[in-house]
Amino acid sequence: MKRRQLRGFDLKQIKGFTGLIGVDEAGRGAFAGPVVAAAVLVTPAFLESRWATAKSGRVNDSKQLNAAQREELYLEFEALAAQGQIHACPGEADVREIEQLNILGATKLAMQRALGGIYPPEAFAPVRDEPDLFSSFEERSAFQPAVSARIVVDGLPLRGFPYPHQAFVNGDARSLCIAMASIVAKVTRDRRMTELEAKFPGYGFAQHKGYGTAEHREAVLRHGRCAEHREMFLRKLLAERVDPAQMDFLGAPE
Repeated sequence: MKRRQLRGFDLKQIKGFTGLIGVDEAGRGAFAGPVVAAAVLVTPAFLESRWATAKSGRVNDSKQLNAAQREELYLEFEALAAQGQIHACPGEADVREIEQLNILGATKLAMQRALGGIYPPEAFAPVRDEPDLFSSFEERSAFQPAVSARIVVDGLPLRGFPYPHQAFVNGDARSLCIAMASIVAKVTRDRRMTELEAKFPGYGFAQHKGYGTAEHREAVLRHGRCAEHREMFLRKLLAERVDPAQMDFLGAPE
């Protein structure tokens, strides 16, 4: 889908609502560092604004942009947020939470934290398959959400998620606010990985951002894992390359 159609997609999705919130993540496939999500709230006024009509064509799925393009757009998003035209909020789940919840659970947690920076879950109408939230049909019928906003998420529907949402596969290439969220998440995570390079030198976090490049794998074989490595990810990626005698630094299989 061409970039200029991202805004048109959001104009259709926002009909009947005062806001549209796009959600995406970065770092789900890395084997070091946190998973970072972002939520970006846009309004009908923003989608009709001069910036959206004239400049939003530069916005795309973050994977289709280079680092300089992402940083430039991120700074523009910060200016738009400072002007009150949009609201953007990142959320993070760290390596410990990834190990405890698995990567899907940690991604949902990061998305929930990002959304929580904009609105709490209780501000929305409850999800329909949770009838126990009300004691009677009358109570359910009388309930009015505190906000009128639709949430659109990149990917598949999230089970057990506390926010009502619609999911779109390849949403970051279809929706302007999801693409904006993908850029916020990616830049936030890249900056975080650059900070971790100083704390854990020798792994190249500032270059590969924790992903499984050949250089990263070789660094792990030389230095062992650090506190920011996802143990289960390392097992899967390095099992075929690592001599059994070297497996202690990866942790014993459960």
